[in-house]
Amino acid sequence: MKAAWYTQNGEAQDVMVVGELPTPEPAAGEVLVRLMTSGVNPSDVKSRRAKPLTDPLIVPHSDGAGVIEAVGAGVAASRVGERVWVWNGQWQRPWGTCAELIALPQAQAVPLPQGTDFAAGACMGIPGLTAVQAVILAERLAGNLRGQTVLVTGASSAVGHYITQMVTQAGGHVLGTVGSPAKAQHAQAAGMKEAIYYKTESVPERVKTLTQGRGASVIIDMDFSTTASWAAQGALAAHGQVVCYGSNAPDVSMPFRPWLFQSMGVKFFLVYDLTPADRIAALARLNDLLLSQSLIHTIGARCTLDQVAHAHRLVEAGQTLGNVVIDF
Repeated sequence: MKAAWYTQNGEAQDVMVVGELPTPEPAAGEVLVRLMTSGVNPSDVKSRRAKPLTDPLIVPHSDGAGVIEAVGAGVAASRVGERVWVWNGQWQRPWGTCAELIALPQAQAVPLPQGTDFAAGACMGIPGLTAVQAVILAERLAGNLRGQTVLVTGASSAVGHYITQMVTQAGGHVLGTVGSPAKAQHAQAAGMKEAIYYKTESVPERVKTLTQGRGASVIIDMDFSTTASWAAQGALAAHGQVVCYGSNAPDVSMPFRPWLFQSMGVKFFLVYDLTPADRIAALARLNDLLLSQSLIHTIGARCTLDQVAHAHRLVEAGQTLGNVVIDF
C-alpha cells in the first residue's frame, strides 16, 4: 500500500517519506479500512517535529474516513463495505491514517452517515470529538447552556468552529477570540455573536464590557497558558467554569488567589484518553449531529498523499480556515 512516514523528527520537507509499505492484516476484533481521506491536526505536526520515536517508523495522523475492506476474527462480516470514520488511529501505536489502509479495533471505526462525505469524516476524530466532549463537560459543570455566555478561545480553529456551532445550537451566547477579520467572519458563520481580537485588545476587558462586568459563565479553552490569567482578570464570572483541552506552554503559572476567592473551576481533558463512558456519550452525540446534518464542515485545503509535507506546513502556519485533509 502507498503511505507516508518518517523515521526521525524534523521539518516535514526533510523527514516525510512517501512510498510503499506492507498492507496490514486485521487481527481478531479488528477491521481493515481502505481510507479515502486522512485528517491532519496540530498534534500530528507537533509529534513529527518533537515527540521522541518509540518505533522504527511512524505513519502519522489519527483521523480518517473510508470503507471497511476486511474484518478479523470475531467481527461481523456484515461490516465489510461499511462507510466509517476512525479515531485514535495513531494514538500509542506507530501506524496511523496517512496510508491507503489501516487495521484497528472495530470500535474505532464508526459508521459514517450517507449524508456526510469522507472529507468531513476525516474531521471527526480529533476536532469533532474534542468539540463534543468540551460541550458535554461544560453542560455537566455549568448546567444547561441556554442563555449562558460562553467564551470560546480560538473560535475559528477546527475545534473551535465545531464548539461554536454546538454551543449555539444548545442556546448559548458565544463570544470568541480570533486573530483576524477573516477568522471572525468564519466563526460568525458558525454562530459566534461577538468577536474579540486577542492580538490587539484586552480579552478580559472586552468580555467584561460585553457581559456588563460579570464575565463569561463558561470558557471553553484551547490555551490555558493565557486563559489562566484572563479568567483571574475578569473574563470568567465568579463560580464560572473553564473546560480546557490544550495549552501553548507546558508549564502554566496560575494566579491562585483570584481563582479561589471567586470559586472558579477548571476541568482538563485529553480527547485521546476519554473514559469509556465519556467516549460512548461523545460518539452518540456526535453521531446524532451527523445524522441530522446539523454541522457545518469546513475543509480548508485538500492535498494528495504526495503533498503530505505541504499539508503539514499548512497546519503549522495556522492560517487555513478549516481542516486540512489528504485525499487518497
